[in-house]
Amino acid sequence: MLVLGIETTCDETAAAVVERTGEGPGKILSNIVLSQIAEHAPFGGVVPEIAARAHVEALDRIDGKAMMEAGKTFAELDGVAAAAGPGLIGGVIVGLTTAKAISLVNGKPLMAINHLEAHALTARLTSGIAFPYCLFLASGGHTQILAVRGVGDYELLGTTVDDAIGEAFDKTAKLLGLGYPGGPQVEKEAARGNATRFDLPRPMHGRAEPHFSLSGLKTAC
Repeated sequence: MLVLGIETTCDETAAAVVERTGEGPGKILSNIVLSQIAEHAPFGGVVPEIAARAHVEALDRIDGKAMMEAGKTFAELDGVAAAAGPGLIGGVIVGLTTAKAISLVNGKPLMAINHLEAHALTARLTSGIAFPYCLFLASGGHTQILAVRGVGDYELLGTTVDDAIGEAFDKTAKLLGLGYPGGPQVEKEAARGNATRFDLPRPMHGRAEPHFSLSGLKTAC
């Protein structure tokens, strides 16, 4: 199976051509990612309207480059996949609409992909990991622990009850004027900081349930 995948859920415009035969790991023939860091840096975080416009301007070029690097034509595809959410709705619409157009023009099936499910199954694509396995999903908008039993078969073991890890990092970095993206900068400063200078709360410490709560730590910062 040969698939063109399109990803526009946040601040990166990405397209990849993936080939898979049988039940083993897949082969990534091309993977083109265009970062929008420069566009969002002045604001200290992702601006949804700016992100969506940047996707519109870049996506056709990114798709074409992915196909060219893979050495494949649209006629050779078995399908076109695009992230259909969760994500910033403006960007999601851009990617999904583009995928629909490619699908219709070339007579190929369209696959609308759940962004988080794609994260959950990537380990099988890249490493051929067998079911079941435990997934720790951490990003700007999502923090979850999942039991992945099979395609479409997931058990949510733990999730954030307020803020995601990436959200806490980004807001803290913005507050301290560390720039964007904030996570790497916060980590760099923390590594050379004084761990006893401030008495900050430790989320989840001493609690039995596997849920995340970072709003208190963020507020304390």
